[in-house]
Amino acid sequence: MRAAVRRPLNVVVLVIGAGIFATTLVWWMVPLTLVTYALLVFFASRDPIFARRVLYGHEDADSSSPTADRDVSPERRARWLPRGETREKVEAALVVYRKVVVAIEESDEVTRAVLDDAVPKLHAAADRLVDVAQRREKAAEVLRDLDRHTGASGTREGDAEALQERLRAADAEISDTFDKLLALRSRVVRVSIDSGNPEGAATLNASLDELNARLEALSETMTPPETPSQHR
Repeated sequence: MRAAVRRPLNVVVLVIGAGIFATTLVWWMVPLTLVTYALLVFFASRDPIFARRVLYGHEDADSSSPTADRDVSPERRARWLPRGETREKVEAALVVYRKVVVAIEESDEVTRAVLDDAVPKLHAAADRLVDVAQRREKAAEVLRDLDRHTGASGTREGDAEALQERLRAADAEISDTFDKLLALRSRVVRVSIDSGNPEGAATLNASLDELNARLEALSETMTPPETPSQHR
């Protein structure tokens, strides 16, 4: 909590708000600035990436996806996927992800300060997207094995239906991630145009938190059951 209170992003909000009030003497800027600052402190104190950075250092915070190798980019991991529609969707989403990162890194100093946590969250989302795609392809492989052994056991039908549902959920989430990354890119542009609008930054970070949570939850549910050959 102390680190969240002293966080540069949050302090910048107070400075900007005080500067606008001193220039315009608009009274409602004071409560607006204080409320925005309080929300940023609240969200930062509950952000696991920020917490790891404070408790264990910057290097550990960057390793936000335990299932991904930090030395391998998500784009390279995506190229290991089987050729097909899933890989095409993931690669298209990663193109947008990289453009969002570049847009933040090439923005002005105020915008970069306001979006301080957005870049590691984007990296985490990209890695988790590839995790979901990899497990989706593994589940599809298991489903094909189940289809080849439909006569082996009646209980396999329930497994097949469950896998079909997981595949549909993964396909929908992968497509949705592409759309969400496009929306994030436009939000970064708006934050930059508005000289580091803290409310826009808070909304962007909240969207990234939701995206990471959805991808992580889906990845955990994508572990497929054993194939019939594994029961022998």
